[in-house]
Amino acid sequence: MSDYSHDRRDFLKFALAASSVSLAPSLGWAFGSEKERTTWYRNAKFGMFIHWGPYSLASVEASWPIMRPTSGGITEAEYRALPMRFNPTKFDPDAFVDLARAAGQQYMVFTTKHHDGFCMFDTSFTDYKITNTPYGKDIVKQLAGACMERSMPLGFYYSPPDMHHPAFRDTTKLAKENWNGEPARPEWPLYLDYMQLQLTELLTGYGAVALIWFDGLNHQEKYGGVRFLDLIRKFQPATLVNDRLGLPGDYQTPEQFIPSAIPTKDVRFNAVDTSVQQKLKTTIPRSEDFQLWETCMTINNTWAYNMHDHEYKSAQMLIRSLVEVASRGGNFLLNVGPQPDGVIQPEFQDRLRAIGEWLAVNGDSIYGTTYGPVQGVPSIRVTAKKDKIFIHVFEWPSAPLEINALEAKVLSAYLLANGRVLKIRQSEGKLQVDLPAQGPDPNVSVIALRI
Repeated sequence: MSDYSHDRRDFLKFALAASSVSLAPSLGWAFGSEKERTTWYRNAKFGMFIHWGPYSLASVEASWPIMRPTSGGITEAEYRALPMRFNPTKFDPDAFVDLARAAGQQYMVFTTKHHDGFCMFDTSFTDYKITNTPYGKDIVKQLAGACMERSMPLGFYYSPPDMHHPAFRDTTKLAKENWNGEPARPEWPLYLDYMQLQLTELLTGYGAVALIWFDGLNHQEKYGGVRFLDLIRKFQPATLVNDRLGLPGDYQTPEQFIPSAIPTKDVRFNAVDTSVQQKLKTTIPRSEDFQLWETCMTINNTWAYNMHDHEYKSAQMLIRSLVEVASRGGNFLLNVGPQPDGVIQPEFQDRLRAIGEWLAVNGDSIYGTTYGPVQGVPSIRVTAKKDKIFIHVFEWPSAPLEINALEAKVLSAYLLANGRVLKIRQSEGKLQVDLPAQGPDPNVSVIALRI
């Protein structure tokens, strides 16, 4: 373990101390009902994901180039040497938070440690960390401080897989040979203790943690997830946990796609696997059957900064994706990969600010809403809250808008953008709304119905 800041004896001492903590799971889980703990998250709808580390220097994806290397790509030795050059002198945590606010994002999730094992915080349990780079400062600490000052909820992405830790896998081999970890080795319990020590650091040294976003990859049962849920509940009972530690967690996380129907608790997602959509029902579920969920998505094709990836989704596509997600009751976690100097590239900033401009006008139809009572109509998406139903019109019709199967009695209708009152007719479950010749917004126009 020469790569670590403690020798084997010290590490065992710390691990023994961590494993002896009394966690009292029944008390941890007793903190409020599920609905109470998740209310802020259900209302937030839109968050910023941040994938950042030394890999940004090479314009390669986080971790995967050493796990699944390609011919002619960066070697594992080259990848592991990147921290020696990592010096993001232009990093400004306030600018990150300001951009999220301008985008209308209500929470942020930052990669504290990705699968490569490099830590963006000043952990005491490895030398493979941000404070041992030329930059030398704790990135997570700075961002946590900025978020706290601006009342921005901050969550931590933490990767259970760790290509750098010799108890996770035999590091005398290349990562491509054993990147799933080796739980059968006698060293495996030491790695779980290491996870516990680092999570304890994050939960006790960085203020309120809105959520822990695990990314356990394959065979997640090997982590014994209950142990870590208990740890989280002990130190920060209000912290939410996602579904990638071998347990359901508080919410599920489809990756790079939007579910085709409203998720329910009897369906389990598995990251990028879209085949699960075959199990989704097209009916509108009871509130008690609804599964809280969040789609995470990139603005281009990569999570990390890549100077060669110019396939950016348009602002309109991203706005419509946000609407699509909200119409099925989910959250939208949109990713940015900062440049190696610490600045978020202008193409990302422009799109985020465009989303924020749309939300400044139409945010009432997104924040605090849930899935709408009308689903499956191609030209519209519907959200709802309290005494309002919001009709998001993707393709503005030339004739009156007709909505079938709307059981609620509609009292009035108006354009959310400008308050213009619209004439309506309703009978036998069919609503007709007279519209002006053009919609107020080329991205998505919103009609508010009072019920």
